[in-house]
Amino acid sequence: MNFHAIRAIYTFEMARTFRTILQSIVTPVISTSLYFVVFGAAIGSRITGIDGVSYGSFIVPGLIMLSLLTQSISNASFGIFFPKFTGTIYEILSAPVSYIEIVISYVGAAATKSVILGLVILATSGLFVPLEIQHPLWMLAFLILTSFTFSLFGFILGIWAEGFEKLQLVPFLIVTPLIFLGGSFYSVKMLPPFWQTVTLFNPIVYLISGFRWSFYGIADVSVGLSLFMTIFFLTVCLTAVWLIFKTGYRLKA
Repeated sequence: MNFHAIRAIYTFEMARTFRTILQSIVTPVISTSLYFVVFGAAIGSRITGIDGVSYGSFIVPGLIMLSLLTQSISNASFGIFFPKFTGTIYEILSAPVSYIEIVISYVGAAATKSVILGLVILATSGLFVPLEIQHPLWMLAFLILTSFTFSLFGFILGIWAEGFEKLQLVPFLIVTPLIFLGGSFYSVKMLPPFWQTVTLFNPIVYLISGFRWSFYGIADVSVGLSLFMTIFFLTVCLTAVWLIFKTGYRLKA
């Protein structure tokens, strides 16, 4: 394992984040704060609570997941797309660096950024609503596992995209709607039976449900199923990355 190469790429990607800290950290935190103002104050004042948890506190895990998923995809996709766009990806591919080391570097940096952002948003949330984390270790486990999973997904997206338009297509038209419809701001149990069944086909439901359970001990689906679905999606992404480097898809001229 070439740890020098991993550290070099990882350090470069992390340095890019700190150079654009306004866009990478500050903007998502401000956006999340606005969600608290709109949903927590305006709408939350009309809802007594959900499963014994105040509405403002209930939406905290969903808001963290909203930022976590979008930023994981964005960081990883842009991180690998930009070298491909400028042509420097061929220098990396021709260097004595294995495919595994390339993935670890880019995905590791993207996941690290997302975890930092998630923890910052968690701390910011405590300024608006009372928080309770019943299972802190599980909370960190879901946070890290989800960050790595969707950073891998973003890495795949960055390789697949041929232009900046395609780079934004999947996050905005597919992932973001799935997050909003995945129980970020409501409990799936509040829906009619038919729509509860339909919602269970949304994979984001399992991520948000498991993450919310780590806070308040309540979940729309079993925690075991949430963990299984997260690991399953991680396995699918790992398999896709392996096939990309095996076949040279969108990497070889």
